[in-house]
Formats: sequence, C-alpha cells, structure tokens
Amino acid sequence: MAKDKFHNVVKNALEKDGWNITADPYEINIDDVDFEIDLAAEELLGAEREGRKIAV
Repeated sequence: MAKDKFHNVVKNALEKDGWNITADPYEINIDDVDFEIDLAAEELLGAEREGRKIAV
C-alpha cells in the first residue's frame, strides 16, 4: 500500500501523544477479502461509569 503525504505526520502525532504503533500497515483477512489499514495503535484506556471500572 502506498502511503500518502499525511501518513508520517499522523504516525508521529500518535506517538507523541503516547500511542504505541503496533502495525504499519495493519492487515486484516476476512474470508477471501484482504484489507490493509494504514496504522494500528494502542494505548491502555480506562473508563468508569456508576462506580464500575474497565480497562481496554
């Protein structure tokens, strides 16, 4: 997949914000269809609602 002119700008911004780039590109295969997503990133997310907490 060819990367557009914004790819590295977005990637650098995500990294500066504390995201960990886990795939570049991120490949998905569903049945006979192959997809490529520009980037995959992860950051530990926590949330709370009505006294219940989750981490994603």
